[in-house]
Amino acid sequence: MKAVILAEGKLGIFTAKTATCVIRYRPDEVVAVIDSTRSGTTVQQHIDVGGQIPVVSTVEETLHFSPDTLIIGIAPPGGGLPDEFRRHILDAIKAGMNVVSGLHVFLGDDPELSRAADKTGVELTDLRRVPENLPIGKNLAKDTECLRVLTMGTDCNVGKMVAAWEIAAALQAKGRDAKFVATGQTGMILAGDGMAVDRMIGDFVSGASEKLVLDNAHHEVLVIEGQGSLQHPSYSGVTLSMIHGIAPQAIVLVHRAGRKLVNNYTFPILPLARQVKLYEETAGLINPSRVVGIALNCADMNENQAREAVLNAEKETGLPATDVVKFGADKIVAVIEEML
Repeated sequence: MKAVILAEGKLGIFTAKTATCVIRYRPDEVVAVIDSTRSGTTVQQHIDVGGQIPVVSTVEETLHFSPDTLIIGIAPPGGGLPDEFRRHILDAIKAGMNVVSGLHVFLGDDPELSRAADKTGVELTDLRRVPENLPIGKNLAKDTECLRVLTMGTDCNVGKMVAAWEIAAALQAKGRDAKFVATGQTGMILAGDGMAVDRMIGDFVSGASEKLVLDNAHHEVLVIEGQGSLQHPSYSGVTLSMIHGIAPQAIVLVHRAGRKLVNNYTFPILPLARQVKLYEETAGLINPSRVVGIALNCADMNENQAREAVLNAEKETGLPATDVVKFGADKIVAVIEEML
């Protein structure tokens, strides 16, 4: 794949999560990013990864790279298609590029976009389109022999996917048969499989999560990316259903260091120690589980600030803490390996 990422007006670590993660983990497949508000710069200047990948204003400026795919690089609340993205998508389709989207709005159901795609013979991939015949959860995951590790957040948009990816990679580097299990659109792009559980009818979220475990239970360890947060008033439903469906033995609590208020709300995030207890008690309704570590997201801190945040988290919870991007996942992986 030779991909262009569309992040018009949004290129940033927290405003373009999909773009950031694809560039971080698949940099050789990304030839350019479209964001006319930052045109003439490099990706590295905005998200601290990506090196000299250029930021441009239009699809036309990318064509000399011979790209074959346009990836929608954002996942905004509600998952709508921003008006300013439409012209870029149409230009990409006319240029013969496939389009991959993780939005809740399906490009394939858009009359204008689907007609254009049919005319040029390109594919519109809507990652959040729900598979048919999903099962209802039957509490089967707890009986599988694989170790199930689930990343759960103190809030949304804190780095649960990144934590899961880094932990799985660290386990693999140690020779473990670890599988990253994608439950969201960005993880699906990276892994090439998985399901976007936050698009599903509520009754089927636990069953879909359970199915992801059963389908991958032949691996030694499953590191499953969580969604939402138990405390978040908008997204807690999918969080609870995933916990019930996956029945994790181990939970990694993910927190954006320095964030005090729940995203898009004005009430405080519960202290880490309280969140640890909350997740253990909730998971314990189905299967004994414990929080094995704290994965901090210190993206907007320097190294000294990040190290201080890590030490504070360890003091508060008595658990190993790290920023998996800045300092690696070894502290958490060591606890997981003790459970194998």
